Amino acid sequence: MAARYAFRFDQSACSGCKTCQAACKDRHGLPVGVLWRRVYEVAGGGWQRAGEAWHTDAFAYHLSLACNHCADPVCAEVCPTAAIARRADGLVLIDAEKCVGCRYCAWACPYGAPQYDERAGTMTKCDLCAEDLAADRAPACVASCPMRALDLVTLEPGASLPGAATFPLPDPALTTPGLLVVPHRDAPRAGPRTAAVANREEVTQ
Repeated sequence: MAARYAFRFDQSACSGCKTCQAACKDRHGLPVGVLWRRVYEVAGGGWQRAGEAWHTDAFAYHLSLACNHCADPVCAEVCPTAAIARRADGLVLIDAEKCVGCRYCAWACPYGAPQYDERAGTMTKCDLCAEDLAADRAPACVASCPMRALDLVTLEPGASLPGAATFPLPDPALTTPGLLVVPHRDAPRAGPRTAAVANREEVTQ
């Protein structure tokens, strides 16, 4: 297996400004309701009483997420028309000419990356700004991040995926995503019972 691209995301540096999300939408002219990159707001904790006093153990952090161009893309496995394929450089792309908009890929992807475009009647998703990469330019989301929390790196074969299971992300063993997460200091405290996505309506529309 050859080296491939991967997103590196530093949760401790992200302010949740959503500039990456806006830059992606602008770069690709995406319609309302279609987000190739989404910024999740994760929050947990609350107020605890200690005698006559109250103290808080609340925490919050952000997760910027797009298609992770997985080494084992389940979206490609379930596509009935072979419209999704993985290139030699690791980019997982959708061929709009073959796509029939059945949405099987959206149901299978544990990251919610494929998005249905009603204008075209096909599925769409992050293509890692392939044209920009070919011109030796960074993807729009990476180039726009004011905090430099998001970067594009090269992932060597067999490299580990530190932080790739940070809540609310699934087990990376499912698809071997091209995603390296530098966890926020409070990320170990987050889980299905201790935290929640605070802006779920925004990121799932």
